Amino acid sequence: MPATVTQVVKQFQQDWTHQLEPEAIRRACHDLAYQWRQRVLDPVVTMQLFFVQILHGNTACTHLRHLTQWAVTASAYCQARMRLPLRVFQELRRAVSDHLPHEALEEGRWFGHRTFWVDGSSFSMPDTPALHDHFGQPGGQQPGCGFPVAHLMALFHAGTGMVLDVLAAPLRTHDLSQVVALHPALQPGDVLVADRGFCSYAHSALLVQGGVHVVFRVHQKLLVDFTPGRPQVRPMHANRKGPQGKPRSRWRATLGACDQRVEWLKPLDGPDWMDEAQFAQLSGDLTVRELRYQVQRKGFRVQTITLVTTLVHAELYSVEALSELYFARWGSETNLAHVKTTMGLDVVKCKTVDGVLKELIGFALIYNLVRLVMGQAARRQHVDIDRISFIDAARWLAAARADEPLPPLVVNPHRPYRYEPRVRKRRPKQYPLMQNARQQLRMSLANNRDTD
Repeated sequence: MPATVTQVVKQFQQDWTHQLEPEAIRRACHDLAYQWRQRVLDPVVTMQLFFVQILHGNTACTHLRHLTQWAVTASAYCQARMRLPLRVFQELRRAVSDHLPHEALEEGRWFGHRTFWVDGSSFSMPDTPALHDHFGQPGGQQPGCGFPVAHLMALFHAGTGMVLDVLAAPLRTHDLSQVVALHPALQPGDVLVADRGFCSYAHSALLVQGGVHVVFRVHQKLLVDFTPGRPQVRPMHANRKGPQGKPRSRWRATLGACDQRVEWLKPLDGPDWMDEAQFAQLSGDLTVRELRYQVQRKGFRVQTITLVTTLVHAELYSVEALSELYFARWGSETNLAHVKTTMGLDVVKCKTVDGVLKELIGFALIYNLVRLVMGQAARRQHVDIDRISFIDAARWLAAARADEPLPPLVVNPHRPYRYEPRVRKRRPKQYPLMQNARQQLRMSLANNRDTD
């Protein structure tokens, strides 16, 4: 078998990559009391084949024997991967995450803070009854005419772009009900940057309780008024409708034009995703800073952005600095595009729930290895990591030998405010969309008669 990806990246001397080496895989299996027979496709070989498959764009199982020179059939490999418990993949992901903070996550601090992005997305999978029942599919589709879709959430480190954790849930899962599972990866003093879907009193107070700062875009239903001394609405139960046109925060101080310090008042009712005991432990008032700024850049759809943050000291954290920090959050969208489009997570291939979750963890592990290569190339070529071509780093990692030094990688042009229309130039084939089940369509074809 050619050099494995862990053998290739060993030259970079990173502690967390040791968690993917053969001995670490065996140790994870032993710790979970997983036993296996001595065979060609043992846990180590199976996991390494899985990494090779993902690194080559989630290629077909039948392609692996050509890539690795192992005389194994696609059926044998699939069975070996199914035998390997999901808990082993989760243990490897946990071990990698535990070692990341000691190595890479100190890079790219913002005003002394580690910064992280959290964002949600989705991915598709084969149409099997098990996946359909667990994940569901978009509405408006006839039975047998669509594919199950999972809700994806990822936590990225802003400095390196590495992913600390990924979660998959049924399609109709709100971001706030899932994001709490990512909180253990954060430490006191960290800054979490996210869009308006993550902005709420309960979520912000829960993070502040753990010493984590927030920079969120204000939710569209939250009224923000910068009038000094203006009145506010008292907290009310969710089933009661209070006065309209008044904010639900108490004004405290004006820090500048469209910049103020307020107190968010604790609602009387907690959200559905938080139990009553946990909600009762949250503080009664939450001191935050609300600010608004204009976006005057060509091609940007949004022209006014309102942020809320727990970084309340205006003399330390200016509006310009916070606006640049939130603008950098778009990097999470780019990272998700790398995982979904470049690597192939957009449509996974496993046909069981555990298989899909294994595949997701595998993508996250390989993605971090590619980011490691990008970081090494960025330091050697004296450029920012985001300018290193992701696909060029992935291609080198897929083709490199064990002792092959890292060559200079492709450096993308610096285009921070580039804008392009979201359109496709190449037209798809003019086939109609599937509106009926495949069996019904086959029967219609079978009943057709040639009239010539």
